[in-house]
Amino acid sequence: MLIQSVFESQQVIPIEYTCDGKNLSPPLKFLQVPAKAKSLALIVEDPDAPGGTFDHWLVWNLPPDLVELTEGAKEFARLLPSPVHGVNGYRNTHYDGPCPPVGKPHHYHFQLYALDVLLSLPKGSSKQQLKEAMQGHLLEQAELVGTYQHDE
Repeated sequence: MLIQSVFESQQVIPIEYTCDGKNLSPPLKFLQVPAKAKSLALIVEDPDAPGGTFDHWLVWNLPPDLVELTEGAKEFARLLPSPVHGVNGYRNTHYDGPCPPVGKPHHYHFQLYALDVLLSLPKGSSKQQLKEAMQGHLLEQAELVGTYQHDE
């Protein structure tokens, strides 16, 4: 399984997908999803954050035949069953892009999980609750890491 975007692995995330730009989720392509998958989950996190790993986006129950999310994930409104969002580090239930403090580059991990079930977690669940619900149901996972930094 693979996850791709407008940036290559270990390369800079374009500014429009950060707090310095439009703060939209980047377009993502999901390739080679296992045929047995019943749903997909996506976690975007920054393990370089000063207070520990910071969550930027949690979403699950994405359809397994979804091959692409466009910029801003406009597809969410028409997907059935509707994807469910968890609460991120900003206490929001949507994508919030990279916004690191001034200093060294931070690494943003876009993690895609293929699951053998639809999860019955309510909107606003935490990453810990999501990971617990995924236990024993993971078929495959993929990761794309982008970087971003503020110089001043």
